[in-house]
Amino acid sequence: MVIEKYIAASCVISRNVILKNGKNIFENKHADLHDFLLSVYQHFNIVYPKFYKMDNLSKLGWLAAEILLQEFRKDDYRPEETGVILSNANASLDTDLKYFETIKDMPSPSLFVYTLPNIVTGEICIRNNFKGENAFFVSDHFDAAFIEQYAGNLLDLNILNVCICGWVDVYEETYKAVLFLVKKEKEDILFTKENMDRIYKTAVT
Repeated sequence: MVIEKYIAASCVISRNVILKNGKNIFENKHADLHDFLLSVYQHFNIVYPKFYKMDNLSKLGWLAAEILLQEFRKDDYRPEETGVILSNANASLDTDLKYFETIKDMPSPSLFVYTLPNIVTGEICIRNNFKGENAFFVSDHFDAAFIEQYAGNLLDLNILNVCICGWVDVYEETYKAVLFLVKKEKEDILFTKENMDRIYKTAVT
C-alpha cells in the first residue's frame, strides 16, 4: 500500500558550508577538503576515533549523517527498521586513484578498504547500529525520482520505517552531500522528487 512519507530532516554539505533543514549552521570558507572535514568533526564535538581512518567520501557522508540525525531518536526504532540508500556520480574514484598511486611503491591496505563506494553506508550503519536495507547506486546525476521510488517502496512495504537517503559525492576537491531523513510520521515536508530536488539545489555551487 502506498502511504504518505515525509522528510523529517535534511543536511546539505557543499563548498565548505553546511545547511541543516535549510539553515546555515557551519562554514569554513578557506579550508581545503581535508581540513574542512576535520573542522566539521571538531566543531560538532564528535568523538569517534575511526573517523581519522576514513577516506574523504566516507568522512563526508558520515559527517552529513551525524548532523542529519542530531535530533533523531533512533532508540524508538528497531535496528532493522532503519536503512541507508545513497548514490553518487564518481563511486569511489577519488580513493581508487589514490590507491593506484600507492601500487607503484607499496599498496596501501588502509586505502584499499575504501575502494568501494558502499563503504560509506557501512560506516553510517556501524556508527548507528542500523541493520535495515542499505544500498549504494552510481548515476551521472542526482536522480530524485529513483530515490523516491526505491526508498519509498521500502517504506510502503514495511521493510523499513525510517530511511536515510540521498547523494554523497567526492572527487578531489569537488564534493557534495545531500541527505534526507525520511519517516512515515507526519512532518511539514512531503517526501517527493520535487522537494528533494528543491533541497538539493540549495547546495552552495
